Amino acid sequence: MTTQGWILAVLAAMAVGMAKGGLAMVAILAVPLLSLVMSPVQAAGMMLPVYVASDIGGLIAFRRDFDLGVLATALPGAVGGVTLGWATAHLVPDWGVTLIVGLIGLVFALNALIRPDLSAAPRRTSLPKGSFWGGLAGYTSFVSHSGAPPWQVYVQPLRLPTVIYAGTTTWFFAVVNWVKLVPYAALGQLSASNLKAAAILTPVALASVWIGFRLVRIIPQVLFYKLITWGLLAVSLRLIWQALAG
Repeated sequence: MTTQGWILAVLAAMAVGMAKGGLAMVAILAVPLLSLVMSPVQAAGMMLPVYVASDIGGLIAFRRDFDLGVLATALPGAVGGVTLGWATAHLVPDWGVTLIVGLIGLVFALNALIRPDLSAAPRRTSLPKGSFWGGLAGYTSFVSHSGAPPWQVYVQPLRLPTVIYAGTTTWFFAVVNWVKLVPYAALGQLSASNLKAAAILTPVALASVWIGFRLVRIIPQVLFYKLITWGLLAVSLRLIWQALAG
């Protein structure tokens, strides 16, 4: 890679690590950053080992802070979504999935900002909703590591405590990333060059887990959800622009 490519790769690795430390929305920037200097497919293949390695740090940090009920309703659908992504990998263009993810996130963020009262009362977990949004998160995560917006549509209205929200998100995507290793390997996305770059970037990501872990514990809960909503809005607009421009 060029010097510019390595700079973007380091930033992407930091984003992944901070996300595993609890700042979930930051990770969605990783593949778009690298896509500025390489194909999205190569970027996704390079970053998956970094995600998996960073998951270990995130799981240690949140080993007790997660909601098992939320995971039970969302993970079965997520595994199905990854399987669907594998089966249709050569049929659906990347820009189409990117556009769908962006539109979902945009609608949800605008609804939360315009009508915040709807999210004031916590909702209950739901197997049908968890299966649908978990499945969509698994599918979009398989294609471009962009599963955060669909995941947030399901989880944010539950109004989990800040640390539990962060921990549950970390556990959910850790399982999804482990499941993705098999189809990624089968599709040839874990090439020797990608694995070599990932090995260089992994220490950066692991160091960044601590940064995210500390930040998520000092940010007030109300501010935390506002930051998530505005972050989702910004990233969704970026994804829509990326899809239409490409």
